[in-house]
Parts: sequence; C-alpha cells; structure tokens
Amino acid sequence: MRLSDYNADGYLEGVNTTKKDYRDLFADYRNNTDVVFLVDPPYLSTDTTTYNREDYWKLSDYLNVLKTIEDTAYFYFTSNKSQITELCEWMQEHGYCRSPFDGAKTITVGTQLTYNAAYYDIMIYRNIF
Repeated sequence: MRLSDYNADGYLEGVNTTKKDYRDLFADYRNNTDVVFLVDPPYLSTDTTTYNREDYWKLSDYLNVLKTIEDTAYFYFTSNKSQITELCEWMQEHGYCRSPFDGAKTITVGTQLTYNAAYYDIMIYRNIF
C-alpha cells in the first residue's frame, strides 16, 4: 500500500452503515429513498472449490442479488473476470428480462498483476434519488 498524506477523518460523518444478510437488509431498507446499496458479491466465474462449503455462493445467489437491486440506488463491484455483466446484457438483448444495470453508469480501471496478467475492476452505479 502506498503511503500518502490523504486524511479521511470525518469522511463518512453522518453516514449510517449496516451489515447483514443482503435479503434482510433489502427487506428493511428497500423503500427508503435515502439508501444506497453497496453490492460486492464474489465474481461469477470464481473457482469456489477452495472455499470447501457446499452452500457457497451459486448462480442463483447472483441472480437473486441482481433481482434485489432492480430500481434501487446502488454501487455494484465486479471485474471482467466475472461474466455477470455479459450475462445481464445477453438476457436483455434476447428479451428475457431488463438488465439490472440498464441505465447505470460504469467505471472501469485496469489492474496489472504481472507482465502478462491483467484484469479490469468494474464499478457500476445507479442513483435514483
């Protein structure tokens, strides 16, 4: 981590944060107009065999999260290693459903791991306020 003179004291002053299962959180706050959801699920194409849990994040979990954020304000984090954005685009283009990212803005940042290994971090956000 690069050291800097940046001081973040008070940056989140006045902001309330809540951490709980996304389904409970969504049920509690969906109708609040001053809430923004921060969504950072595991990448869709991640090899989950090392997690040694049979119930670890499955495709249905991704789809449930995407259904949850429909028509809400959110920040959604992913990368081009995941294929969730391509899946959503394909579903919309072929008439299956409206992409939860429809109308959202995307910021992409390249990350170089090694000489020949790189990927893109992606932040998708929508503010409905």
